[in-house]
Amino acid sequence: MGIRKLISEDGLRIDGRRLDEIRPIRFKIGVLKNADGSAYVEWGKTKILVGVYGPREAHPKHLAVPDRCIVQARYHMAPFSVEERKSPAPSRREIELSKVIREALEPAIFVEMFPRTTIDIFAEVLQADGSTRCATISAASLALADAGIPMRDLVSSIAVAKVEDQIVLDVKDEEDKHGSADMPIAIMPSKNVITLIQMDGMLTYEEFKKAFELAKKGCMEVYKKQRETLESYFKEIKVGLENV
Repeated sequence: MGIRKLISEDGLRIDGRRLDEIRPIRFKIGVLKNADGSAYVEWGKTKILVGVYGPREAHPKHLAVPDRCIVQARYHMAPFSVEERKSPAPSRREIELSKVIREALEPAIFVEMFPRTTIDIFAEVLQADGSTRCATISAASLALADAGIPMRDLVSSIAVAKVEDQIVLDVKDEEDKHGSADMPIAIMPSKNVITLIQMDGMLTYEEFKKAFELAKKGCMEVYKKQRETLESYFKEIKVGLENV
């Protein structure tokens, strides 16, 4: 049995989206009582929970750096997050993505303000349907803001891919598996600074330019949703304080 066609003759993808359309995204902040900051995201069928702790004293103390804080990230997929149950032990991919997520977020944080401390980011993928690293970075950025950690800007992330010789925005799992190239990026939109760009597969120069511009457009849409979520969240807090 062959692989079903991922893009129809009408230019629609398997979930009905146009090539340049992102999936529905819903962010929620302040979802974990015991974390300093937290966020939850539903990105299409992908669902991820992020908790942030810190800045707090570094343990063990020999890890502390005298002029800045250390940012640490742990990305983990729950055993039930994918179709075939995965081992709860961290895989090589999870260890790699933990490093990628940390490096994408760290440039946005004023690490020099908190010497000899750590900021720990924990991300748990509850349900995976593609672009989990991008969804994690975007949600973790909100969790850092919820923790009150000074940041240069939010970090917004999205992935583009080449599927059946077409460049598509916001890759879902089936497109990721059967596409010929994919490129996740993360940016600080108001600073116009790229904090992550990776590529798996091959793109021509023209395809790369098209993919990059489409990814930037997608990041701006994610950024708008992040800002709206933050504004709504802190407005609710303000109203609650005024009614005390």
